[in-house]
Amino acid sequence: MAFFSRFHRDDQVLILINADPDAIASAAAVKRLLWRRVNHVTIASINVIKRPDNLTMVRYMKTDIKPCSHALMEKFNRFVLVDSQPHHSDVFEKINFDVVIDHHPDGGRRDGFTDIRPEYGATASMMTEYLRGAHIKPSVRLATGLLYAIKTDTNNFERKTQMEDVRSFQYLYRLCNVHMLQKLEQAELKPSFLKYFQKALKNPHIKRSRMYTHVGIVPTPDILVLIADFFMKVDAVSWSIVSGIYGKKLVVIFRNDGVRKNAGRLAETSFGRYGSAGGHKDMARAEMVVAECGIDAISQDDEKMQRWIIQQVEKRR
Repeated sequence: MAFFSRFHRDDQVLILINADPDAIASAAAVKRLLWRRVNHVTIASINVIKRPDNLTMVRYMKTDIKPCSHALMEKFNRFVLVDSQPHHSDVFEKINFDVVIDHHPDGGRRDGFTDIRPEYGATASMMTEYLRGAHIKPSVRLATGLLYAIKTDTNNFERKTQMEDVRSFQYLYRLCNVHMLQKLEQAELKPSFLKYFQKALKNPHIKRSRMYTHVGIVPTPDILVLIADFFMKVDAVSWSIVSGIYGKKLVVIFRNDGVRKNAGRLAETSFGRYGSAGGHKDMARAEMVVAECGIDAISQDDEKMQRWIIQQVEKRR
């Protein structure tokens, strides 16, 4: 397998992720693949893990994930990136990766062994194929994590998927712990998140089938994702566009029903000139430094910020 040719027995390997269920499970699968093939493997995340489902997943899978830092990276001579690509983060862009495995749209950069399959619904499906190809049977915890990742990234197969995703799901289901899976699926909200839902529901802007809301300063962008997914459950809503301020950045989350629409394209055309923006047909994200967008004066006024976001999106439609 070409993947294994990138590593040697004395290698110190760092697997880098932007933690979410697919990234966490895929990193755990890479670690299992490299067990007894290299000297040491560590998983590190560039983001702070705060979402309840991610925290529950790390706990149930017993996956040790370190915070990424320059001091940590200096200890390793091999670098692996899963469920992401170098252009997705300033941190990733500075690293020469030995392996990159991802299912998001191809960014074009090639680092060592690169496996990009945007037609797949989840990187976890790809990693399940890697395990099967290496004749490695995943543990119950790993199988459950990979299964949950596939369910999450395909939205229970409502988003674009391949038969390969279905086959991986079927294989993993025979090995997983259903009770553990239920725990992961139910761990979505912290009580502290509820006030942001309240704020989002207080002043939504509905224009035809599109629902916009800006919730101001948030402790984690994951809250915006949860609200955007929630709004898609509202009858007659085909677009959910939720925004908030995290640190110095404006984050905008896009969701749609996937019918004759492209969230990734809309995110890029609306906000690409201000920062990073893109995604899939039915889900996308934009992040931009507020001070570099010429909107710093209105960033603390939620109504004005919401109007600015609506203006940027609507003029691109």
